[in-house]
Amino acid sequence: MAKLTSRSGVIVVDFQADFTQFKNGSLAVEGTDEVFIKRVEENTRKLKEAGFPIFGTLDWHPSNHISFFTSHAGKKAFDVIKVRGKDQVLWPPHCVQNTPGAEVLLDKNLFKAFVKTATDPQFEGYSGFQDDGGKKTGLDDLLKKDKIGKVVVYGIATDYCVRATALDAVASGYRVILIKNLCRGVNPDTSQRALEEMKAKGVVILEDLDLNKIKAS
Repeated sequence: MAKLTSRSGVIVVDFQADFTQFKNGSLAVEGTDEVFIKRVEENTRKLKEAGFPIFGTLDWHPSNHISFFTSHAGKKAFDVIKVRGKDQVLWPPHCVQNTPGAEVLLDKNLFKAFVKTATDPQFEGYSGFQDDGGKKTGLDDLLKKDKIGKVVVYGIATDYCVRATALDAVASGYRVILIKNLCRGVNPDTSQRALEEMKAKGVVILEDLDLNKIKAS
């Protein structure tokens, strides 16, 4: 395994149309209006100008994905079923490959690379590093190729893909900093639990972007 360094990179999680109120997304998360979109873009630009390589994760579902309620006869959105012994929330179809809902809402020129998640119809994939079947996205390889040892993480949603990505980053040996106010969650209670879980696992949580604190963490 490549030796991790103190060099920092950024992971912007699933900043896509279907997750935002700004674009009337099919799975819009509360608080994702135009003001929030602009704030995230401004802060991402600030990080890029400071020399941080920016990587993005993209939810990239086939239309028959196992997490869609439409893939299960008689089920409706937000029902919970068991899949391979684990609870699976059934979501409205969202971020379907090559549809407007899967479009990135930030300037793509800010990003060095994107990885695609949840591409296998049979496996959920909240993490930017791998799906529930263990299939890797290539994000770990990209970070190690850039000799990155510390990652700044933010995006949508705090309690699902941001949480899973941050925890997998810790498990992969990275130092992880989460920018809370550049995230939005599906549910306040599960978002708070996710923040507490991430902190307990060693994630440094900053309220707002602070370059000095990132460098010191």
